[in-house]
Formats: sequence, structure tokens, C-alpha cells
Amino acid sequence: MTSTAQGAISSGKMSKTGKIVDFAPERLKAPFFLRCAALFIDYMILLAVPLGWLLFERFFGDGGANITIGNFVWFLVVIFWLINFLLLPLLRGQTIGKMLTGITIVNRDGTDMRLGGILLRNILGYLLTALTLGLGFLISAVNSSGRSLHDFVARTIVVRGHKRQVTSEKLKVKS
Repeated sequence: MTSTAQGAISSGKMSKTGKIVDFAPERLKAPFFLRCAALFIDYMILLAVPLGWLLFERFFGDGGANITIGNFVWFLVVIFWLINFLLLPLLRGQTIGKMLTGITIVNRDGTDMRLGGILLRNILGYLLTALTLGLGFLISAVNSSGRSLHDFVARTIVVRGHKRQVTSEKLKVKS
């Protein structure tokens, strides 16, 4: 028990802000339904751009029956996708949906994700999850670690909670 507790207390890894302490991925894993809510929010935000355009054209445009979504609107969707799924996770470890639900993407050892890991997770991992028709995401509902296929690919985990500062006195006591 003491070796397990010691492993949960201190991983020995250094992040940008200091030593990772009191990190146990299985204890902090984000619940499946919270992850679903975050994903739903993210995709609703992406769908809001073309839907908003269609509504705008319908009510304020020429009123014709042949309303289409132009290239500029699809360009905006791509920009929002890049910001939400690549830039925000790089800066904060969260998409907008994850921010609103209070969950964060971190490396398996609790350190912040880097650009390579984000690209691996959110491009290759999501592609593999899509190719499995969503089964890659449902893996997180049935395994004990709460990780999806894209998490396994990038060696990440989605956790519930935030980092907190630990004083040097508390760090010495736990070491």
C-alpha cells in the first residue's frame, strides 16, 4: 500500500511550473458522461457557424429558397476547429467544451501536453476514433482508466480537477 500511495503522491516528473504531486490518474479520471457533454459542446460550437449563416441568410438575405453555405463560412469553421482543438489544448489543455465542464487533457504522468502530443491525439487519434464509428470513444465508458482510443494513441488522460500550488514545506513532507 505504501508503494502505491507513494506513486500517487509523487511521480517525480517536472512540469513547466514544478513537480507533479498527488496525481493518480485513475482517481482523477473524468466521468464518461462529462466527456460526452464536453464533446457535445465543442461540436455545437462548430455547427453554430454554418447554422448561424443559414439563419442569417434566411431572415436577412434575399429570401430565396436556394440558400447555400459559401467557402468563407467553411473557412471560418476550419479556423474555429483549429483554435478549439489545437490551439486551446496547447495553451490550456482544454477545448471550450472541456473548459465549461471542468475537465483537462494531460499526459499520463500528469504533465502538460506538448504540440506533438496534441497533434497525435486530436488529428490521428480522432481520425482512428472516427474510422471505428465512435467505438474508440466508447472505450472510455468501459475501461477502468477512462481513456479513449485517442488517449491511448497519444498517452494522455482526461482528468477532472485543477492543478494547485504546493509549498516547499508540504513537498518535503510528501517526498
